[in-house]
Amino acid sequence: MKAFVLAAGFGTRLRPFTEHIPKPLIPVLNVPSLFYAFALLKESGVREIVCNIHHHAAEIRKAADAFDFGELRITFSEETTILGTGGGLKRCEPLLKDGDFLLVNSDIITDIDFRALIDKHRSSEKAGTLCLYETPGAASIGMVGIEGELVRDFAGRRGTGLESSFIYTGSAVFSPEIFRHLETGFSGIVETGFYGLVDRNTLGYHLHRGLWQDIGTLESYLRANLDTPPVADRLGAIVEQAIGIRPNRIAPDARIASGATITHSVIGSGCVIGTGCRIHRSVLLPGTVVQAGTLMEDAVADQYGTTPVSFKPATPKPIMEKNQ
Repeated sequence: MKAFVLAAGFGTRLRPFTEHIPKPLIPVLNVPSLFYAFALLKESGVREIVCNIHHHAAEIRKAADAFDFGELRITFSEETTILGTGGGLKRCEPLLKDGDFLLVNSDIITDIDFRALIDKHRSSEKAGTLCLYETPGAASIGMVGIEGELVRDFAGRRGTGLESSFIYTGSAVFSPEIFRHLETGFSGIVETGFYGLVDRNTLGYHLHRGLWQDIGTLESYLRANLDTPPVADRLGAIVEQAIGIRPNRIAPDARIASGATITHSVIGSGCVIGTGCRIHRSVLLPGTVVQAGTLMEDAVADQYGTTPVSFKPATPKPIMEKNQ
């Protein structure tokens, strides 16, 4: 089975860092977030990935070329003008129209069992199967309305009145039928493809009960690095086998002066930390230089500056509204 990975977004809610690094390459435990999707897909048996890119496209290509994905073939669909989740998928119809395919968002850290998702899709004989996740924050994130074995609504937009504690994980399996409902040009996949399948009573769902972490905001990004121990435990071996690197908190080539104190933080490749620094609950992106005596807490930093992160209740953006 092939897979389509969405990686064309601007990452507006991760600014200013995504002004210098594309959102799909923002690292989680020193592994580019996009590579978690690649590794998990490879582990599930996928051998061909189509990945749409736009923002900092050349950097994404360069990063992918630097790693050996073995028998995994990756084809990039570069959008000179961003097409949205629906238009981006529609553009790749010639590459995906031959059979069922997986669709995966690149800014989610998860251990979804794609084999189980595929099996559920095939046994249901529906045109599409969304992978859903239960969370107390569903109402604020964008709950998915379900009725029996069918998906009926998204964040109440279709006026069904259906409520649930489930959200869309950003992963799904579709048959080529979805292309009948997608539009060329900029469009969203929910309003075109998903709604088209809902109207024909052929959009089902599969429940995921494991690890799921959005990294779309600075708050959720910091949590993925610092407060989600299962990332390394559950995905470490999979990522290492797929691309030869393992999620880690301190990059091997980071230079840390004697007398510096680092607690509950992630230090990226090429970082330099001066003597007497105190780094707590922070993430330093690759190449960050921290001057001697600097105090840093609850922050994300790169070589251009530091952004403190406020730990208020997270309100991640609905998964159906990506490419931002």
